[in-house]
Formats: sequence, structure tokens, C-alpha cells
Amino acid sequence: MKIEVRKPTQEEVELAQGWETWTKEVSEFPWSYDQQETCLILKGKVEVTTQDGQKVSFEAGDWVVFPVGLKCVWRIIEPVEKRYQFS
Repeated sequence: MKIEVRKPTQEEVELAQGWETWTKEVSEFPWSYDQQETCLILKGKVEVTTQDGQKVSFEAGDWVVFPVGLKCVWRIIEPVEKRYQFS
């Protein structure tokens, strides 16, 4: 399962303004996705390790899409703030 990480378009940045905001301090925790999540990282730096050992890093300014069925461990390196939407 592939996590998509890229820079957002201006249209996507504007779209995300209406989404919920989530914040979390430096920490590490397991997570699984029963829905696709799309998010815009506003602050911080994160490394996610998937169940097959793939490491994916993202930070402020990135657009990230997590696929349905993904199981991973989040490692928050710098406190994170993101806008997110499940679909």
C-alpha cells in the first residue's frame, strides 16, 4: 500500500481550509485506516512506517493521502498540525 506525498495545488490548499484540524505532540503510536484519509500538513514533521517496513516522511506544506486498509506506526518528530478529511 502506497502513501502519496506531494505538494498541494492552490485549489487543494483552499479546499482544505474547510476541513477539521488535528494536532499532536512528539509521540509514537500505531494507526490503521478503515477509510482513505487526505490531509494537508500545516506544521511539524512525521515519519510513518507501514506494516511492510516502508518508511514515509512528510512535513509542513505536504499533501498526504493514506489508503484504505493501511496499518502503520506514526512517529511524530516535531509537533504536528494538519487539516484532514476521510472519504
